[in-house]
Amino acid sequence: MRTLYLKRRSARTLPPGCCVVHVSALLRELILHACTLGSLDKTIPWQGHLIHVIISQLEEIRVVPLQLPNPSDPRALRIAKAIQDDPSDRRPLTTLCKAAGTSKRTVERLFQTDVGMTFSKWRQQLRLMQAMRLLAEGAKVTHAALESGYSTPSAFISMFRKALGTTPTLYFRTGAKDK
Repeated sequence: MRTLYLKRRSARTLPPGCCVVHVSALLRELILHACTLGSLDKTIPWQGHLIHVIISQLEEIRVVPLQLPNPSDPRALRIAKAIQDDPSDRRPLTTLCKAAGTSKRTVERLFQTDVGMTFSKWRQQLRLMQAMRLLAEGAKVTHAALESGYSTPSAFISMFRKALGTTPTLYFRTGAKDK
């Protein structure tokens, strides 16, 4: 792990808090090089260019949330807990709502209001996090996909690539070397 400290005024467009991102090969090498140099001075032209390229690369990457907020309303929370207990549960939202004693429309509104995303997006994020946990523990892609609620490994790989920009195998292969 490497840490970069940026002055706030140099990084206004970056997320304000701590976050996890998938680092490209280029950004990885830029960070490693910057760490060998110590403190950089943007008034020195080549160092200013390096700082600018690093910040530009950081602005282009997507943040990967590590935590998933839960809704506060008891009705939506019952549904969230049921899915958290079994991420592979593929019951449609209408079925989950009947079991929780509420309507689909209410739950959709509650998720949007409480957690800032649709139930569908929340469920997808939960499944991704579950699959990543399984893969980090050494599970095969097929096992992680099916245990996390994906109908096929290819559907999981497609979603993983869409969310993180790479396949699960490459993510964990390069991630293991980088960490």
